Amino acid sequence: MIYWRYHCVLLLSFLFITNRSLVSADSPSLEEVLPGLRDRAIVMDIATRIVEHNQQVVWNSEDSRVTISGRPVGIKLVGDNIVVAVQFTPYFRTRGNNILVAQGQVWVEVPNHGMSYHTSIQTIPMEFGEVIYFFPLGSSDSHEDAQIEIQLILRPYNSGSSEVQQRNTSPR
Repeated sequence: MIYWRYHCVLLLSFLFITNRSLVSADSPSLEEVLPGLRDRAIVMDIATRIVEHNQQVVWNSEDSRVTISGRPVGIKLVGDNIVVAVQFTPYFRTRGNNILVAQGQVWVEVPNHGMSYHTSIQTIPMEFGEVIYFFPLGSSDSHEDAQIEIQLILRPYNSGSSEVQQRNTSPR
């Protein structure tokens, strides 16, 4: 038993030393990686608002998130009887034809009927600086229902502003 433990300790020590030397030899430093990530980074400006049937904004939020192509940015809104989860994933190609994949999930508790679930996915062609609207509850021409409206603008991280801010406001 002692012989087996001795070999396990030696083997683990060898693996630790070997892995440590492999990681430090093959992995670039953080300083080497950051310029490449900055060149590929995307700022997603997100404005979310809830609009009542009379077109009055009852809640809004503005946020900026940094991401890279293929990495989703998520938003979650929770109300008394509703939960909305949305993910936006930008995909940028060198030849153009950039797209934004918008995935939405909505859970609504309907009185006397239980829980309702709806999911959607949309592929949206896009360019930098273009305003994109997404309606997780669907777009409604009815002026009787409240709407959730998400407005997105994507821009390169290095487009002059590296400042990412978050502001939340709730009009009373």
